[in-house]
Amino acid sequence: MAEVINPAIVPKVTLPSGEQVPCVGMGTFGSDRVSAEDVSAAVAGAIRSGYRMFDCAACYGNEHEIGQVFKDAFDEGVVERKDLFIMTKVWNDMHRRVEEACDKSIKDLQCDYVDMYYIHWPFPNYHAPGCDVDSRNPDSKPFSVEEFMDTYRQCEALVEKGKIRYIGISNMTIPKLEAVLPLMKIKPATCELELHVCFQQQELYDYLVAHNIQPVGYMPIGSPRRPERDICPEDVADLEVPEMQAIAKAHGVHPALIALKWAHQRGEISIPFSVHNYASNLKCVTEDPLTDEEMASIATLEKGNRLVKGQVFLWHGANDWHDLWDEDGVIVK
Repeated sequence: MAEVINPAIVPKVTLPSGEQVPCVGMGTFGSDRVSAEDVSAAVAGAIRSGYRMFDCAACYGNEHEIGQVFKDAFDEGVVERKDLFIMTKVWNDMHRRVEEACDKSIKDLQCDYVDMYYIHWPFPNYHAPGCDVDSRNPDSKPFSVEEFMDTYRQCEALVEKGKIRYIGISNMTIPKLEAVLPLMKIKPATCELELHVCFQQQELYDYLVAHNIQPVGYMPIGSPRRPERDICPEDVADLEVPEMQAIAKAHGVHPALIALKWAHQRGEISIPFSVHNYASNLKCVTEDPLTDEEMASIATLEKGNRLVKGQVFLWHGANDWHDLWDEDGVIVK
């Protein structure tokens, strides 16, 4: 039995609405390496260990199994629905049918409503699960403000219908945000983005905070078990950087826990995925904080180490994955 952490002592982050939510949630993307059964078993253990936030997605292919875990926990009185903050996402092939996608996730997750519903990627460029890095869909297109806002308006309607409580955006850039934020009736509560010690995205992070959008960091420990297609020779292993090793040694813990402490003390919500170490991932933010000097040391580790490059979403005429991220400050067409 995994260690139990009292949810009341887990530090909270305040959303723009004023609602307080846990600073650590459990990711459920199995990195193409773990079965839906293994992920759902980890979710069952995590609920009993004290997790109250779960980050799901239709395209992960495990919402049905996780939903059974949620139902069992509700039926057994382990938690009530109101105790959990459940997040999921609309996948790229459902941007024109958001309510249908949301209804399926609610049914699969057996959760009655969704707390945070993300637009998983800001364009409807579909790729099949498990495809290789060179796969391209001939129908892929560059970002369109009109198409994105059509999808977002559908999310706003779901808030008004009570099917979702908050809207989240994901994998955005500052130029894209500049284009769409003025058009929104209901502002996004969060933005999910890749954040880890060697990819801190400080400019985008600061932009989100300045616009009262809570950053949610995926791959917070640098995702050493991410899909093979996302691994490149130039990638940096965050946890093996000497500064991280030294800080971990000083605290007597694994460097992964240092990465999570840093994320919490920075102010983000992190959503690490683990089928074994989830209890320690949650417990680490409740004790033994990093010093100001250690936080300052980690702040120097930015290496532009983007791990999810998104090659499979590229459209005809795009140069390479850099075009997805508007690195020159303009939306790449």
